Amino acid sequence: MNSAQVQGAARRAAGSRTLERLTRLGLACRGVLYGLIGFLALRIAFGGGSGGKEADKTGAVETVAEQPFGTVLLWLMVAGFVALTLWQISEAVLDRGGKVKDRAEAVARAVTYGLLVATLLGLLLRGDPGNSSDDSSKDLTAMAMDLPGGRVLVGVVGLGVVALGAHWIHSGWKRKFLDDLRTGEVPPGARRLAERLGTAGYLARGVIAVAAGVFVVQAAVTYDPERARGVDSTLRALADTPAGPWLLGVVAFGLLLFAAYCFLQARWHRL
Repeated sequence: MNSAQVQGAARRAAGSRTLERLTRLGLACRGVLYGLIGFLALRIAFGGGSGGKEADKTGAVETVAEQPFGTVLLWLMVAGFVALTLWQISEAVLDRGGKVKDRAEAVARAVTYGLLVATLLGLLLRGDPGNSSDDSSKDLTAMAMDLPGGRVLVGVVGLGVVALGAHWIHSGWKRKFLDDLRTGEVPPGARRLAERLGTAGYLARGVIAVAAGVFVVQAAVTYDPERARGVDSTLRALADTPAGPWLLGVVAFGLLLFAAYCFLQARWHRL
């Protein structure tokens, strides 16, 4: 199959009404995950504990599984995140005048959503969602350090994560995320709400990414993969700053607001 045939197949898939609906379902499911991570982080911040779950995607998925009709909800999430994965693959394949950076971001998002699908299927089919983000971060860092020039590679990845966090903070502050919405169709009240929710949410995500990236850089500098941290440990580290648990509480609340933004995004995102 040549490139023209691949692009033709991608266009047909991208134009599917069913795929569009499932993609919007996936965006709403994304909001559910962020909301649960924010909820678990809030409990950690103010002494309620997290019920033995980590404040990351694994803990969020396990929380969904414990709810009434949890299995049904998980299968709906599988369908939604598969659709999101296919959508991002089509964005990477189709030539729509986008920059190389845009295609690279689409590939990265496709990988992220694909890993979420693997986590969900692991829990549904084997009863095991897989490693937490903390364990995965440490394992991947250790593997990378064993490669030639591994410390440099890990350091570059850490700086990349810091840059991603800075990009999210910039997007939130400048409200660049609104470019992805069909703003002409959004009622004025909903647009103002989307601006506020998205701004807070992107700032919170940016803070987490910057902190996680710093930990990866520290792991490279000290040649200690144990210093690399996933989402849960990064969030808990925020509570150890001079601002105490209140900083974690603010960031966790920002994640809850981003979850609410995801539901608006599911309605009005450009597809």
